[in-house]
Amino acid sequence: MKIAIGCDPNAQAAKEELIKYIEAKGYGEVTDFGSEDPIYANVAIKVGEAVASKEYDRGILICGTGIGVSIAANKVKGAYAALLSDVYSAQRARLSNDANVACMGAFTTGSKERELMTDAFLTNEFVPGCSSQPKVDAFVSYDNAR
Repeated sequence: MKIAIGCDPNAQAAKEELIKYIEAKGYGEVTDFGSEDPIYANVAIKVGEAVASKEYDRGILICGTGIGVSIAANKVKGAYAALLSDVYSAQRARLSNDANVACMGAFTTGSKERELMTDAFLTNEFVPGCSSQPKVDAFVSYDNAR
C-alpha cells in the first residue's frame, strides 16, 4: 500500500510519530508531503490529489483539530476525506463510506488513539454491495458530475 501523509506545522511531531508507527507495522510505503507550510490547505490538497489520482492508495492528514485539512482535502475531486475522532469512526470511514483520506487532530487526540485509528483506517476495506453502496454511489456520482 502506498500512503501519502502530510500536516501543518502544529502537527509535525504527531506526523513523525505516525510515520514511524506505520513503517514499524509494515503497512506500506509512506511518502511525507511535508509540514512546513502554515497554510494547511496546500498540503491537504496535495495529499488529496495524490490519492484521487490513484498514485497513492490512502492519505493521512493531521492539523490541530483535523477539521481544516478535512475541508481542504474534500475540495479535491476524487478525494474522500473523513475526520476521525475514534476507532469506530475510522472503521466506518472505510467500511461504510469508502473514504480514502483520514484526517486527525494533533490537539484533539492522543498518539495512541491516532495509532489505533490508523490501524482501523489502513486495515479495513469498503464492502461493495453493502447497504452503504447507494449512499457512496450518490456522492461519487455528484463528484464525477462537477
